[in-house]
Amino acid sequence: MSELTLLLLRIGFLVLLWFFVFAVVYSLRADLFGVRVRKLPQAAEAGAGAAPAKPAAPTARPAPTAKAGEPATTSTATRLVITSGPKAGLELPLGTDPMTIGRSSESGLVIRDDYTSSHHARLLLWGDRWMLQDLDSTNGTFLGGERVGAPAPIPLGTAIKVGATTFELRA
Repeated sequence: MSELTLLLLRIGFLVLLWFFVFAVVYSLRADLFGVRVRKLPQAAEAGAGAAPAKPAAPTARPAPTAKAGEPATTSTATRLVITSGPKAGLELPLGTDPMTIGRSSESGLVIRDDYTSSHHARLLLWGDRWMLQDLDSTNGTFLGGERVGAPAPIPLGTAIKVGATTFELRA
């Protein structure tokens, strides 16, 4: 082999090695710090923002219309109950602030399993309805057995599955 060919092979191997190192660092960074969360539609931002100093008027957030076959309101939901998974039986009170669900310690509901993303899903009060939003998770968020693509209203008692954990909203 000529020296030029050997030199090109060494440089190529070095470039490939650095590419691998950068890919690993990028993957670790995304796993530790999460990925950028997509924004809600304009109408939902009013209900998902930081809590104002004084409560907003009831008309400040638009209430979505109920679809056929759904209950008229879920405003009576006061707690989140985990029905299966590692934390089965745990009950969390619901306020008016959005609750993030995920593996991150910054989440309101921390679920530590291999199927849950760092920032997996979000529960938020939109008008008088609780909504479920998937935050571009790898394994998806399921409401009543169907994968959630856009923010969806949560009827009382409907199973929500995040990773290996199932929970529901109750009065």
